[in-house]
This record gives sequence, C-alpha cells and structure tokens, in this order.
Amino acid sequence: MRIGFLAVAGVAAVLLTVAGCVPAASRSPADFNVRDFGAKGDRATNDRAAIQAAVDACAKAGGGVVRLPPGDYLSGEVRLVSGVTLQIDAGATLWASTDRKDYNGKSSGHLLVADKAERVAVVGEGTINGQGTGDLGRRWGGPEKADFRTGILLFTECRDVTIRGVKILFSDAWTLHLKRCDNVTIAGVTIRNNPHRLNSDGIDPNSCRHVRIENCAITAGDDCIVLKSTEPYPCEDVEVIGCTLESTTAAIKLGTESKGDFRRITFRDCTIRNSPVGVGFYLKDGATMEDVTASRLKMEMCDPSVHDVAPLFMDIEKRNPDSKIGTIRRVTFEDIDIRTGTGLLLQGMPESPIEDLTLRNITVRVDKADDYAKRRKPVGGNRTTHDERDFCYARLPCYAAIAHVKGLTLENVKFMISEEASKQYDRAGACLREIDGATISGVTRTPKPEAGRARTLDLQSCRNLRFTGPMGQAAP
Repeated sequence: MRIGFLAVAGVAAVLLTVAGCVPAASRSPADFNVRDFGAKGDRATNDRAAIQAAVDACAKAGGGVVRLPPGDYLSGEVRLVSGVTLQIDAGATLWASTDRKDYNGKSSGHLLVADKAERVAVVGEGTINGQGTGDLGRRWGGPEKADFRTGILLFTECRDVTIRGVKILFSDAWTLHLKRCDNVTIAGVTIRNNPHRLNSDGIDPNSCRHVRIENCAITAGDDCIVLKSTEPYPCEDVEVIGCTLESTTAAIKLGTESKGDFRRITFRDCTIRNSPVGVGFYLKDGATMEDVTASRLKMEMCDPSVHDVAPLFMDIEKRNPDSKIGTIRRVTFEDIDIRTGTGLLLQGMPESPIEDLTLRNITVRVDKADDYAKRRKPVGGNRTTHDERDFCYARLPCYAAIAHVKGLTLENVKFMISEEASKQYDRAGACLREIDGATISGVTRTPKPEAGRARTLDLQSCRNLRFTGPMGQAAP
C-alpha cells in the first residue's frame, strides 16, 4: 500500500510540474531591480518615483523582492504593500530626502510607510541614512524645534513584519515606529543616530502584539527601545533579546504614553552603556503594566550632569489632574549587574502601590558616588502634575530607594561601594518606605556598615516584613 501511494504521489508531482503549477513553497519570489524602473543611484537624482514604481510592479505581480543594488538612492516617502520585501544590498544607501515636498507636503514625514499590509519586510546589508545629523534641543545647545522632520519607518496595522540586517544612520525623528502591528521581527539591525538630537528614538512598538527584537545595536538621541500605547490598545507579548543600547534618556522604556495596557514583556541578555536610565517604567495615563521581566542585563550608567540617573526606574503618576491612576504589578528584575554612582528608584503612588515586585541577584557597584542634592526622578514626557515624589525618594541617602510597594521580594541584592564613595557620601544600601509585605534575604553592603554610619537597610513605615538568610545591619 505504501509503494502504491508514493507512486501516485510522484506522478501527481510530475503532472503539477508539467502544468506549471509548482507548489507555493518551492517558488522563487520575483526580483524587481529599481534600476530597471529608472533609478539612477547617484544621490543627485531623486529616485522616489522609480522605487515606488518597482514596489507597485512587485505588488501587481503578487509580491516579491524590490532590490536596491549598490549605489546612492535619494528618495522621499515610499509606500510598501503586502507581499513586498525591500532589499537594500551591501554597498547601497537609501538617503531620506529633507524636502517636505517629497512627503506629500505633510508637516512631518517617514521614508518607508505601510498601512494594513501583510508579509512586508525591509532587509539587507545596506544602509538607510536619515540625514538628521545636527544637534537639536535646548539640552544640547541646538534649536528647540526643526521646521520639518522625517522618521525612517512608520508601519500601521500591519501583520507579519520583518526588519532585518540593515544599518540605519541619523534618523531625524523616531527611527522605526510600528503602530498596532502584529507579529513583528526586528533582528540584527544597527541604528546610529546623533545622540544630541532630541526625539530620535530607536525602535517604538506602539500598541503592538507579538514583537521580537533581537541582536540589535542602537545609539539614540532619546529612548533606544520604547514600548508605547498612544491609543487605548494594548502592547503585549514583546521580547527584547541580546541588544546593545546607548541612550541619552532611557535604554529600555515602557511609556510614557500609556493609554493601553502592557502585558507579558521580557527583556534579557542586553548590554546598556552610557545611559541615565537602564530599564524604566513611566506610567502616566492610567494603564496597567503587568508580567514584565528584565533579566541578565549589564549596565554602565552615565554621569548625572546631563540627565537624572536611575538605572532601574519605576514611577506611577497622573499626567494631568483628570488622568486615571494606573497599576504596575508582577515585575521581576533578575541577574542584573549595574555600575553607577546613583541609585535605583522604584516608586508607586499612595493610591496605587506597585504590586508584587521582585529584585533577585542584583549587584550595584559604586566606584564614585554622585551628588543627590538636586536629584529628581526622571520624568520622560509632558505632564501638568507635580508632588513631593518628584524628589523626596530620589534624594534618600541610599543606592536603592523603594517606596509604596505591596508585596516586595529582595533576594541576593549586593551593594559594592568603593572606599572612596563611602567616604564621599554615607549612604545605606537600600531605603524602604511604605512597604506592605516583604521577603528579604541576602541583602548585603560592602564595606560592612560601621557603628553610627548608614546601614545596609533603612526601613521606615514598613510592615509585614520577613527576613531570611544572611543580612547586613538593618534599621528597626
């Protein structure tokens, strides 16, 4: 019976081939070279029309690959559609035009745009250059605003998106903005923006689902990887793995735009350098952030002369007086090594304490201590509300200020403070304020506290605490 079945199957395969009906999995996608559509690739000629014509022809043929061979292609907005892969070959550079007319006269533009597309991709070993090279923003001594700005990519309500391998330089605004997209892979992408150009974020998954960002290297003039929900749609099932990040604000961030919930988020095996905030939760618009894990991270923070520093940061506040109050719960920081002069800052609200927060296997290394006299919490976005939590916990004399938490676990948390830093500022390992329910084990401070000096743990207004295992000296 098996021989007969195989023979019949073989005959069927031959008939299909003869008829020209090769199964879809074995077909080679059509290849559309933009030079065949009139692209010059000399950077002096605007090749937008030629590139768009190649995309349209590819779509009409049922999908395939639009190739940019070696050359320099100047272009304005190009609209990608379902089934189209834009491939930028090694030796090719796609230059974003800085002329508003090349973006249909819009007040701001994006080089690559897609709406409601499926199976759409940007891949290759080539380069995209946004030409946003100049300093921008008061912090850097540049102009406050630019008349016209372009981001590299804006995909809206797309499904099965792949961005792989390309190198992106000098995006003028948000580099890769994905809005309400589903099933997104961003892998092996390098982004190098001017770190002194305000709002030149790296990757912004905005109310997206099923996102995987891996092995990317990002230098940004704002947040490197920032999850947002500018509308009341969730951002969920996101993984960030193996990335190297350098930011002038936050390397990894949730918020500040938080109108939709954030669920099931994982960050792991990343290296963070020269950044003020390593992982930050900025909850301002009433959403819920839950089931988030950050693990196996290495961080080396910048000095606080430019921006407020907090290697791990969590904050709940109301953006405006009439904003809803949000919730943060079930968050784990685990296996993280931090080199910093300024401590962690994790704070909920009296009306909404952080729920079920875990810090496990955290090492904080302090070689030189920073001054806290004017320290404030990072804000990260527009708001009209202010209260004492802007500074009161940020200025506590410690290297981890944790306040307004219900259900806290501290396990194997080490504060390794140099002799120079200990003499410079007498600070505890951690200050706990308004904690309801905690399990604390293996929290240590080096050098060990001496009589009359700051202790390993400084506790105030805490209840239902359980201590297990070795401990440093703790205040009552």
